[in-house]
Amino acid sequence: MGVTRLKRKDRKNKARANNKVARIKQLLLTPVIKNVDMDELRAQFGEAPKNKKEEEASAE
Repeated sequence: MGVTRLKRKDRKNKARANNKVARIKQLLLTPVIKNVDMDELRAQFGEAPKNKKEEEASAE
């Protein structure tokens, strides 16, 4: 008894699997952040008060 291959369905299933893998890889692509100068970033945005007590003390 011979086996009949459904070639069109086989291609479709492989394409679906490949598309899922590609979609997952695309989601996992994130830029790598290296050598970030935190002090420089803080200087650009200005220093925020650490807590409410410091904010109240500076306002008085």
